[in-house]
Amino acid sequence: MVFSMAKIKPVLPSLREKKRYLAFEIISKEPIKDFSDVSRAVWKALLDLSGVLGAAKAGIWLLSDKFYKDKQKGLIKVNHRNVDLLKSALCTIRQINGTDVIVRSVGLSGILKKAEKVMT
Repeated sequence: MVFSMAKIKPVLPSLREKKRYLAFEIISKEPIKDFSDVSRAVWKALLDLSGVLGAAKAGIWLLSDKFYKDKQKGLIKVNHRNVDLLKSALCTIRQINGTDVIVRSVGLSGILKKAEKVMT
């Protein structure tokens, strides 16, 4: 008996989770060189502010390949309904790996290329 795997239909665009790309900037006296430190600080701030359930609903993706160490700027992908939650979580970050910082949101876009343009 041979079973054939039925193709799974793709999700309709109207039913897909809508996303936004938030461009952020880190202002500090010393540059932050390691992306994992930035990622850890963002997740800690988000979990402290909204808890595990709120962080899960936000659908946060920290884009490691879009973090530019020389400019101290990066991109975060977030669910469109939780942009304000992410912005407020970024405002609560005061230190990254022992270095005093200010994390500022630079811009918001629904398209990755436009979000990259906002960063430059």
